[in-house]
Amino acid sequence: MNLILLFDDDFISDARVRLTGRRLQHVRDVHRAAEGESLTVGIANGRIGRGTITHLGDDALEMDVALDRDPPPPLPLTLILALPRPKVLNRVIAGATSLGIKRIVLINAWRVEKSYWSSPRLTPENLLTQSILGLEQARDTVLPSIETRRLFRPFVEDELPSIAAATRALVAHPHASEECPRNVREPVTLVIGPEGGFIDAEIASLERIGFTPVSIGQRILRVETAVPFLAARLY
Repeated sequence: MNLILLFDDDFISDARVRLTGRRLQHVRDVHRAAEGESLTVGIANGRIGRGTITHLGDDALEMDVALDRDPPPPLPLTLILALPRPKVLNRVIAGATSLGIKRIVLINAWRVEKSYWSSPRLTPENLLTQSILGLEQARDTVLPSIETRRLFRPFVEDELPSIAAATRALVAHPHASEECPRNVREPVTLVIGPEGGFIDAEIASLERIGFTPVSIGQRILRVETAVPFLAARLY
């Protein structure tokens, strides 16, 4: 981890934290840190700074913490994503979080297998864990909002117009005639379908509320590749 993410219940005083479990193991086994050394830390949804190790034992570590700067700015991108296969969901969430995406909505589509919605990887606890991993990688602290919507049409007709208001509304579609724009200077709401793409009726529903289908070329990319590719192209 490039940043140790702290939470309010880690603090044992105003400027000292006590850590156990995964974070302790990482500091001890990966950083190979010792007492007196300092590491990059940040408080969830707050500032970043340094933590100086004052005690490092087998069961816990303690650090004196000084937070003195803001986290990196968020990416002005709202991601609407057809629910991917469970075995790639973790990578997609961690990767999108590391890019600075702060709102992710996982939606249904005709080509999304119904069984995906019962995966334990979709639990709030797992989504939070993957978000934390993304933040630690990117030295960020602001947790994303991750929502799920199992009904495509009500979401598109009733909720998505307000989500996309005052943003550039795009849907990635392999058969689109228009290329995905580059170096956008405005917020974007981006819809990405399943690996087989949205069916024609779904694309038509999105077009009716103002979304422009855009192509990223002839290659068909996996979801975990398409998300960072599109984010990098847009910004």
